[in-house]
Amino acid sequence: MSNTDSATEAPAPARFSAVKDGKILRVTITNPKRKNAISYDTLVALGDTFLEVARDTSVRAIVLSGEAGDFSTGADLSSSAAEAQRGITPDQIMDAANRLVRAIVDAPVPVIAKVTGAAAGVGVGIALAADLVYAADDSYLLLAFINIGLMPDGGAAALVAAAAGRPLAAKMALLGERLPAAEAHKAGLFTAVLPADELDAAVEAVAAKVAAGPRRALELTKRALNQSTLATLDETLAAEKAGQTELLQSPDFVEGATAMLTKRKPVFGD
Repeated sequence: MSNTDSATEAPAPARFSAVKDGKILRVTITNPKRKNAISYDTLVALGDTFLEVARDTSVRAIVLSGEAGDFSTGADLSSSAAEAQRGITPDQIMDAANRLVRAIVDAPVPVIAKVTGAAAGVGVGIALAADLVYAADDSYLLLAFINIGLMPDGGAAALVAAAAGRPLAAKMALLGERLPAAEAHKAGLFTAVLPADELDAAVEAVAAKVAAGPRRALELTKRALNQSTLATLDETLAAEKAGQTELLQSPDFVEGATAMLTKRKPVFGD
């Protein structure tokens, strides 16, 4: 299909909701049948939403979550073929992911991530880009990129290391194993871990407290903290984009993605 033909293809629906509740904006990823996996169109629309907060001074806090069980299992590989038919390139996908993470970090109000179930793949970067991360005790983080021939993206290389240090970041990225909520909290990746049935109430209390605070002071505090801990985020995003763009076009990724979708073990080349 030529680029001209692909322009006639309708974009997929952006699977998320953004509902303003007083001074709180509730942003929810809504693709539960795919464990809240995120397509290119959802990345773009979520980025637009977070950027718009800078122009809406009535918003004082953002709660970011996933619908019905999981926070997000990362990129929606089931949408890859349709995106390619529309002419969406790996460069564009990486730009959309980086733009979203940067928009969350730069949001002028505190962003509170509510993590349930899995936060995996780019979902890790999206969750950890938030200022406060509250998690259910049965949730986990997973940088499984290596298992399908890819590398971490979504700023994970910076966001994990900034909170937990290089050894844990390397373990998560190179081994591709789950990090349970309790261990993530101990390492400094989560603000708090609570029983699943107490998580909503805890997040609501925090969001209400933040929303009642002084917006400009909160914004400047965020900026100073991020300058101190995430000063190299842009460089990391650029390195992730360069590496991931290469890997997304590699035979190892084709094998890894096919193996995952067909539920078999991948066999990577030499």
